[in-house]
Amino acid sequence: MPTITDVEVFPLVLAGPDRTYTTKPPWPSIYASGRETLLVKLTADDGSVGWGEALAPVAPEVPGKIIELLLKPALLGADPTRVRPLVTALRALMRERGHLGGHQGDAVAAIDVALWDLAGRIAGVPVHQLLGGAQRDVVPTYVSGLPGKKDSERVAMAREWVDQGVRQIKLGLGHGVRADLATVEALRNVHDDLLVAVDIHGVYDVAQAVRLGRGLDSTGGWFLEAPVGFEDIAGHAEVARRIDTPVAIGESLRHRQEFKPWLLEGAASILQPDAGRTGITELVDLAAVAETWFTPLAPHHSAGLGIIMAASIHASAAVGNLLAYEFHPMLFGPVNEVLVTPLEPGTLGFAVPTGPGLGVEVNEDAVRAACIR
Repeated sequence: MPTITDVEVFPLVLAGPDRTYTTKPPWPSIYASGRETLLVKLTADDGSVGWGEALAPVAPEVPGKIIELLLKPALLGADPTRVRPLVTALRALMRERGHLGGHQGDAVAAIDVALWDLAGRIAGVPVHQLLGGAQRDVVPTYVSGLPGKKDSERVAMAREWVDQGVRQIKLGLGHGVRADLATVEALRNVHDDLLVAVDIHGVYDVAQAVRLGRGLDSTGGWFLEAPVGFEDIAGHAEVARRIDTPVAIGESLRHRQEFKPWLLEGAASILQPDAGRTGITELVDLAAVAETWFTPLAPHHSAGLGIIMAASIHASAAVGNLLAYEFHPMLFGPVNEVLVTPLEPGTLGFAVPTGPGLGVEVNEDAVRAACIR
């Protein structure tokens, strides 16, 4: 029986010497001046290693410290091939105290990914095979993010993507309902078959969200993401009842218990879990639950590196109710900075890795060089 002999934590900052945090109005969330993330390395007594990553775009030291103090002691000496029992035990450690999600959830997610990678390497098979097999060889994507302050700039960029065959695009708005609808209308004129989704980042109230949603109804909007406050289940449910465009939610949620009321209340027609916050296990289990509501998944991805992207691709390949996986071309550059063999950009889709574990090799020298100490 293999056992875990070491757990190493690497909070990373891929940026210059000036590390700052700011907001980007109209969105209230805090962002880092450079790419930040948390990596974890598990080592087994036979020399096998597994890598994991949490979505930790700010202050990765926080979930890193949770791993070092709370999760590592529970992992040392454990059998890494018993992934589900281990993850269940880790989730239970602080559950009674109300810490099933948040930074605790992020920390468990990183370990979860590393366990699947390690178990796959020990077995000599890819993670998607351990999950029951890939249901697709290529995970379809949609292009997320059209930076620019003018609609003319966004339209020009959308035309470039359309010329490459892209027909599904999402952009962040929230600049006022009238301005948002003008942007969507401009993009819809790029190509008759172009699907346009809108992410509001929770900045509107219900009345504004309904006005926007009804405007999207008339222009064939693809989906409306986080139109009102992230915790407002009733508000999302009301918006969903009053518009035809599907409502999407999920990047802030970390487990099935958090997603459950959204399904029960009819507050979301598309779920967007992020493997960097849920882990592989929870994402796959959530997909099975969502299938009972005939609800598809469009997994979220933003500022992670190649480890969590590979994990997301494996999980997305294994679930039956996949809509599309989020591809951020503007954030893709640093993805490969810690990988020996780079992942290819997924303009239309990501090929599912076939090597053991996650199917990617980590450049440990690059990881250590970027580690915060």
